[in-house]
Amino acid sequence: MKTLKLIILTSILTCVLFSCKKENTSFINNKNKISTSQEHPKLILTAQGVKNIRAQLGTIPIFDNTLEKVKAEIDAEIDAGIEVPIPKDYSGGYSHVRHKKNWFALQKAGLLYQILDDEKYAMYVKDMLMQYEVLYKTLPLHPKTRSYARGKLFWQCLNDSNWLVYISQAYDCIYNYLTEEERNKLETNLFRPFADHISVDSPQFYQRVHNHSTWGNAAVGMIGLVMDDDELINRALYGIKNLKLDPKAKDNDGGFINKNGKAGFLANIEEPFSPDGYYNEGPYYQRYAMYPFLIFAEGLHNVKPELKIFEYKDGVLLKSINALLNLSDADGDFFPLNDGQKGMSYYNSALITAVDISYHYGKQDAGLLSIAEKQGQVLLDDSGLAVAIGIKKGKTKPFTKKSINLSDGPKGKQGGLAVLRNEDVELVFKYAAQGSSHGHYDKLSFSLYEKGEEVIQDYGLSRFVNIEQKGGGNYLKENKTWAKQTIAHNTIIQNETSHFEGKYEIGSQHHSELFFYDDANSEVQIVSAIESNAYPGTKMLRTMAVIKDKDFERPYTLDIMKVTSNKTNQYDFPYYFLGQVVQTNFEYKTSKTLKPLGSKNGYQHLFLEGTAQANDGNSKLTWLNKGKFYTLTTLANINDELIFTRIGANDPEFNLRREAALMVRRKNTKNTLFISTIEVHGSYSPVTESAVNSNSSIKQLTVVLETDGYTAIEITNVNSNTKLFIIANSKASKEEKHNVKINDKNYEWSGSYYFK
Repeated sequence: MKTLKLIILTSILTCVLFSCKKENTSFINNKNKISTSQEHPKLILTAQGVKNIRAQLGTIPIFDNTLEKVKAEIDAEIDAGIEVPIPKDYSGGYSHVRHKKNWFALQKAGLLYQILDDEKYAMYVKDMLMQYEVLYKTLPLHPKTRSYARGKLFWQCLNDSNWLVYISQAYDCIYNYLTEEERNKLETNLFRPFADHISVDSPQFYQRVHNHSTWGNAAVGMIGLVMDDDELINRALYGIKNLKLDPKAKDNDGGFINKNGKAGFLANIEEPFSPDGYYNEGPYYQRYAMYPFLIFAEGLHNVKPELKIFEYKDGVLLKSINALLNLSDADGDFFPLNDGQKGMSYYNSALITAVDISYHYGKQDAGLLSIAEKQGQVLLDDSGLAVAIGIKKGKTKPFTKKSINLSDGPKGKQGGLAVLRNEDVELVFKYAAQGSSHGHYDKLSFSLYEKGEEVIQDYGLSRFVNIEQKGGGNYLKENKTWAKQTIAHNTIIQNETSHFEGKYEIGSQHHSELFFYDDANSEVQIVSAIESNAYPGTKMLRTMAVIKDKDFERPYTLDIMKVTSNKTNQYDFPYYFLGQVVQTNFEYKTSKTLKPLGSKNGYQHLFLEGTAQANDGNSKLTWLNKGKFYTLTTLANINDELIFTRIGANDPEFNLRREAALMVRRKNTKNTLFISTIEVHGSYSPVTESAVNSNSSIKQLTVVLETDGYTAIEITNVNSNTKLFIIANSKASKEEKHNVKINDKNYEWSGSYYFK
């Protein structure tokens, strides 16, 4: 640290004119180049920002500590020498990982050159870029052929775009260190051909509304900003003009050109984001896409402020950061909706970028500073400096997550996503649109958390990201045959067939509809939505509430699914629980030999482990997980079958996790009602070997009224105290007045539900 401070002080004292080791003039080398008097760096780290940072160094702990760690990392890379291997591997392979390490190292080295004014970092960036210039001229398409759009350095254009986004920042930082001849060489032989390959040579990748294309747009636009190339900047913002479309091209999971012509960075802001900032692919891919969205936006803000990019679509980019942070659990892990890997959190580098940029260019929300403190690092640029100064001045406040309802669709009219929070319980309720190619077929599904631990889980994706031994680190076939299928989620499956037949072309045309959402009552956080298209002729109305009741240790979840259909069906309703079965109040038989539950639509991946006939009334399952007890109480019919299943059938390569579910199966039924509660209760200590409050507090669930207009349920606890919950199945506005007679007693209220 003393050495670093000495370098810092020397830099401050000796550097009046910085970043001027060579010349500080701009030049024109082709017809697209426009002259500018703007000095470099100007993209993310700015010239004024460098001055401000140098003036503060040594007095801003989180920034100083980040700088020290980055310096140690890049010094080690410089000592190890430059490696620019011939591309040959999928994700996780040596050449892939090395080129990925290089893009991070170059970007960081460029920042160090500017901040510390040490020429060795500029030399390192220059020498490696020159090696890439030599290599790139010789490269054909990548030898791995799996991708729909092959790159040259990497097996897919997506990773090539990642590389150029970071390298643009490095180039900006050493721009004035290079001679005009060196810049011309890099731009002519490396940067411009690179940008052309991921755009005009790969329209099936670039000319889309998708997180892949966002990276491509940002890559082309950022190198265009550094080079002052208006043609590249416009290509980034608006897509490729005068592109002839393949008449056979269609939007599906493979990724094809958009026939409607919507493409470019602005289209990728317009289409996937709702006005609330929800990104239709889900938080996992929103996290991934936020880096190019925000970094390119920051570059546009600094170089082309007249675009007012952070005000575009009513400031949705900055809104989206708040939405994304609210889509994380108590530990900061993002809810694994759609294709989402569990464990991805706001500690990811993309969220460090998001938090810093949101604070700097937004309203300087002091709650963001608390997340930055947890992240323990900041960006080494203008926005990171703003966060560091805010923390230094003691402005930090907690980032408080409350219940939230986020609309989906470009105009907020395509369903949405609700997170109900009551004390330490978080319920995630999905009634959104399909979610593009990363969407799953799971309308009105849910997952449940308590203090960051999964209680009822969403499976997420089937992929071992960047683990080469598992399918090259790419999506596994089980992602389509299992993870995307409806049976993999906690919602209704009709006749063992996935919603929309598991077909993207059908699912992408529809979305669920919000019936009502109400978080005004701190005792009852509630959401309700309708799905009418998943199965033609069948309507599903699902209402979920997290209820805080003094008679219960912790808030519990109430789940009401009302199904109406024009024909008789078999309905399956799974609950994917994590942990060890402790107790049931029904007798079950376990299978002596395991066999699949079905043959298709995901059922082929479920082992049948046990079966039971439901009790006439309430069926209970209690399980233990990580020192907590949980109980599912479901109001079943005497003819219902209860099925214990476990994931893992027809999985010879062990690609799937072996996790359990309890499924309620109801056959030969037209219209029906599923009622359940989920309690979090008690604890178990393996140290003291003591179990506390290990039994359910619910004695009985009873339906006391079921009509087209109303559903009423009595919830009786073990002390025989009873609460009545009534939901209006139509006319659910807050102003609507209701009068219902149950057992010769009238109940009057205004709004969507009654609970007392």
